[in-house]
Amino acid sequence: MCGIAGVYHLDGRPLATRVVQVMTESLAHRGPDGEGLYVDGPLGLGHRRLAIIDLSQAGRQPIANETGDVIVTYNGEIYNFQKLRIELEALGHQFHSQTDAEVIVHAYEVWGQACVERFNGMFAFALWDAPRRCLFLARDRYGIKPLYYAQVGATVLFASEIKALLCYPMLQADICYEALSEYFTFQNILSDLTLFRGVRLLPAGCTLTVDAQGVRQRRYWDYQFDSTGFTLTAEEAAATLSQLFEQAVTRQLVSDVPIGSYLSGGMDSGSITAVAARHIRRLTTFTCGFDLSSASGLELGFDERAASEVMANQLKTEHYEMVLHAGDMEHVLPELIWHLEDLRVGQCYPNYYVARLASRFVKVALSGGGGDELFAGYPWRYYRGVNSNGAGDYYRRYYEYWQRLIPDEARGRFFSAATNKHIHGHEPFAAFRGVFDGHMPSLHSPADYVNASLYFEAKTFLHGLFVVEDKVSMAHGLESRVPFMDNDLVDFSLRLPPSLKLRNLLEAPSIDEDEQGKLRRYQQTSSSDGKLVLREAMSRFIPTNVLTRVKQGFSAPDASWFRGESIEYINRFLRDPKACIYEYLNPVYVHRILDEHCAGQHNYRLLIWSLLSFEWWCRLFLAGSTHRKVADISALSLRS
Repeated sequence: MCGIAGVYHLDGRPLATRVVQVMTESLAHRGPDGEGLYVDGPLGLGHRRLAIIDLSQAGRQPIANETGDVIVTYNGEIYNFQKLRIELEALGHQFHSQTDAEVIVHAYEVWGQACVERFNGMFAFALWDAPRRCLFLARDRYGIKPLYYAQVGATVLFASEIKALLCYPMLQADICYEALSEYFTFQNILSDLTLFRGVRLLPAGCTLTVDAQGVRQRRYWDYQFDSTGFTLTAEEAAATLSQLFEQAVTRQLVSDVPIGSYLSGGMDSGSITAVAARHIRRLTTFTCGFDLSSASGLELGFDERAASEVMANQLKTEHYEMVLHAGDMEHVLPELIWHLEDLRVGQCYPNYYVARLASRFVKVALSGGGGDELFAGYPWRYYRGVNSNGAGDYYRRYYEYWQRLIPDEARGRFFSAATNKHIHGHEPFAAFRGVFDGHMPSLHSPADYVNASLYFEAKTFLHGLFVVEDKVSMAHGLESRVPFMDNDLVDFSLRLPPSLKLRNLLEAPSIDEDEQGKLRRYQQTSSSDGKLVLREAMSRFIPTNVLTRVKQGFSAPDASWFRGESIEYINRFLRDPKACIYEYLNPVYVHRILDEHCAGQHNYRLLIWSLLSFEWWCRLFLAGSTHRKVADISALSLRS
């Protein structure tokens, strides 16, 4: 796991080494173990190393083939690299390190750009094909590792993080109004835009070719939820899934440094920990809990420390935990937003804290991400569309549900007049509908609607979670791995019929995610299930009481904290008439949101978090210097 950056002048102008060096230095937190640069005329590649496999100097990047004319700078892990290496050695290729990075170089020599289709892992890399004067960028199937790029005139820039791109003198930080519109609709950005004008995120499962012919994007993989021809019984499917899951976790234990695991007390992280503990003696595990002394209602179940402690005792792990209190968000928010840059999905400061905890003991942490999205862990979401009347009705229903922050009817009042003028013509529904471009599922039955919903969430919500997880972990020099996203395991999950994931699609309650007591009401229905076949498969690894626990997301009791201990902080930033956000938003609307939340009339925790995040984003990137140090950023919170 590392940080990469680079520049390519398409007009052939020679590149100054210092340009790519500055970009690379801005990613030092991603790779504290070393730095590497390569310059060839108009092309420069930079690398910051977090040494995980082959800790010797032979593993330094950028790394080249025997003749030095194919060079790669790479971030990620390819878990089947040893098998590929054997195949490549049989074809006559020679290796000088034990790294997976070197496998990429030789795989490209044999299979060309199609080499990405053979990789099982998480990756973002840039490969320079010197004889062809071609720069080849690639991102893994699922978007676990990010890769941003921008074009400034005849220059193409790329990097693991946007702050590296902003080090390029000709790229100025400015806001992308279309992305702002998407963010405050979905609390996510569904297109390849970012909040930075001119900066794009290479979509998951895509490559980018940059040469004399220009810049060309190609999709090499996509999710296909399709159970056509699936003949296994439920018992056979569970047995196969158990085998694939154990194989996936074991496959991702390859490392020359210590590995730990997050342990929430739930099924997904518990199963991963159970398998890993069989192979790693005294596995280290980590949990983040919350002080609930001022919480209420549904939030009283947010602290999972007791459940994780039981699991840790059963699995005999070396267990560490931390407790977050009201006020911990305020302390870390500027630093977090600086690392996050690309605002997406919900509150993530607890993830930031637990990643910092894990980084004090290990360099690699296993995470349960992906289990819910592949195996239908949020039934109340999919039930929004199962009774739709055709494709058009389904898209409208599901779109209405995913307006997590500002619904269409309120957009004109939420944004300032100037912002509304800028975003005119960029409709969020078009971005929503665009997720399905090139993927036109048959929509006739409840199962079809569920598969369409799973596709949408994997492409958007899960992708957003991966982008955030990369930033919060790499901020602390920690590699986060997600065994559920093993290629073989994912491919099998896509073939499973929805009837093996959800119990009864015809009994579909409609429940708001922020509704008070939603889980209690949901449990009272006969269809409060989700992940059926996964629960059966995981029964080999964890106890029944863990399998049958009610689904619980990883969230702080912010609804209460935002009405109590944190309200002074919120008012100081969001009621200030000079707040940066009011260049783009309507203060009257925002103040009404705060009033209604404090009065207990609505739960606007997601929107308030996004407003605070956007305020800090504006301060740090639009009004600040891209060369700030984290220590300086942390001090801003104390002075504000």
